[in-house]
Amino acid sequence: MKWSLLELNKYKDKPCEFSETLDLKASLMKRDNLILDVSPVKATGILAVGKEEYLLHYKIDVIVTVPSSRSLTPVPLTLAINVDEVFMTPEQYQQRDERLADEEIILLEKPTIDLDESVEDNILLSIPIQVLSEEEQVSQDMPKGNDWEVLSEEDYVQKRQEEAQQTMDPRLAKLSELFSETSDEDDKQ
Repeated sequence: MKWSLLELNKYKDKPCEFSETLDLKASLMKRDNLILDVSPVKATGILAVGKEEYLLHYKIDVIVTVPSSRSLTPVPLTLAINVDEVFMTPEQYQQRDERLADEEIILLEKPTIDLDESVEDNILLSIPIQVLSEEEQVSQDMPKGNDWEVLSEEDYVQKRQEEAQQTMDPRLAKLSELFSETSDEDDKQ
């Protein structure tokens, strides 16, 4: 769904309300090859036209299926995202006042506001880096196979320390015995 800026001039007194169901599966899967499936996207909100800016406020409800970051099994993520965006034309941006100085402002390159593009961007930004299935969240078991296994960082450090202790040079073993004997004698005195 797109709005032209000329069309939006009729909404200066009253915000433009919308409730749309968008089919963005193909474009989202094209933009991020890790996405396995996307349900129809429900976007509900308002577009308010101000003297100096265009304010877009809406809520996204969607289910995005992505692979687990641990086992690659498909995991459906239910996302409910609230979005607030401020759009300005380059002319409006040049004349903006101080109250919008801290706001993140999206400059319009074309005389249109594209809801589909905004929704896609916000869905992609909301997908977490670590995605685990329900079983993986409950269990501490990590996947493993023939000659490989996934380790947590703590397990890796512990394993390295154990290996370092087991692979002590035999020449140094006698030296460590000498140190332990001297420390025992120091304790007796």
